Amino acid sequence: MRGGRREGAGRKPGSKTKKTQLLAEAAREAGISPLEYMLTVLRDPKAETERRDEMAKAAAPYIHPRLSNVEAKIDISGHEAALAEIEEHAAVLSLPSPPLN
Repeated sequence: MRGGRREGAGRKPGSKTKKTQLLAEAAREAGISPLEYMLTVLRDPKAETERRDEMAKAAAPYIHPRLSNVEAKIDISGHEAALAEIEEHAAVLSLPSPPLN
């Protein structure tokens, strides 16, 4: 019976495609880094739009870091807690409490 996942089948994780190997070889021959090569293709107005788009996607992580998650701690205590805090401060200062509306 065929189909499904088989041990040892398919391309190995991390292996490069022929296209990736060709691009890396072209960069090595030119004596520039892969990022410099991607940017050169990206800036070439004669290059095909699809190729330029692919180079932009590939170069972006090296130029623009991903935004990280930031945990925001916001105290939402409500009006009752704010009023109680004002009354506590008024009691400490011996001031009259604000009128309730």
